[in-house]
Amino acid sequence: MKRKTVEYGKYGYIFIAPFFLVFLLFQLYPLIYTFYLSFVTYKMTDGKWNTPKFCGFDNYMAMLTKKNFETNSTVWFDTLPMNSIKNTIIIWVINFIPQVLLALVLAAWFTDTVIKLKGQGAFKVLMYMPNIITASSIAVLFYNLFANQGPITIMLRNMHIIKETYNFMESKVATIGLIGFMQFWMWYGNTMITLIAGILGISPSLYEAAMVDGANGTQQFFSITLPLLKPILQFTLVTSAIGGLQMYDIPALFNVTNTGIGQPDRVSHTVTMQIREFASSSNPDYGKAAAISGILFLVTLAISLVFFAVTRDREPKQKHAVIR
Repeated sequence: MKRKTVEYGKYGYIFIAPFFLVFLLFQLYPLIYTFYLSFVTYKMTDGKWNTPKFCGFDNYMAMLTKKNFETNSTVWFDTLPMNSIKNTIIIWVINFIPQVLLALVLAAWFTDTVIKLKGQGAFKVLMYMPNIITASSIAVLFYNLFANQGPITIMLRNMHIIKETYNFMESKVATIGLIGFMQFWMWYGNTMITLIAGILGISPSLYEAAMVDGANGTQQFFSITLPLLKPILQFTLVTSAIGGLQMYDIPALFNVTNTGIGQPDRVSHTVTMQIREFASSSNPDYGKAAAISGILFLVTLAISLVFFAVTRDREPKQKHAVIR
């Protein structure tokens, strides 16, 4: 007589099934459908939707090029959608570089066994706290602080640091700088906590051996911490690129017109705001919105691949013995 055995493996499939169902319905299907829409003409004209028709790469060409009627030539990469991608990358770089550098310095400082900083928990909470505040609240707060009659603007005028006629909301550099600072201020604490977790995963015996050999803190950081922190650093860089290039909430609430156009002169108009403009205007064009989404995917993929290439472990080249 064979004994009946309970197959517990099938219960595992039951438990993970909800995730795959949600993923298929709300992530995979929209991705495939967006890719399909980028190759068809699907827009509203005079309040009526046209029948989707295959148009090849016309939507992509409309995003990448424009016609110069004076010279009867095609101009590449000087369109509103491509300028929105350029704006997004500039704002992301402004907040990304100081965010990672400061997070690395703070992570190394908090995990240093020689310094042994007191009250680390309080410092970590204070630095992580901006990440808890909603982005909309931060955008509205900074807008009111730096508006034409905002308290910081008035204080700087009274201190004669800026001119009486200077307006942060009319300055391209000031607007981009403030949005970049808000993004940096919100996320450097989160990046710091991630890097601290990675450093704490490194074996303390390596640092002890380095100290016995006479290595100082700087030498330990560059010879032990950074090389062994590459996987965590890789994760941080890639996720920062994905999230940063999809930024929407702060630029869309900070300095925009009533129709949601980034000011001044569209300099703070990010690519996700451009996608919304295509998809939510009075005459929405889903084909162009899908095309710019596809271009954003390719840009994000390219930047992520660069980060993977820079942070991957390289095996030392083996020298072959020469037989004489």
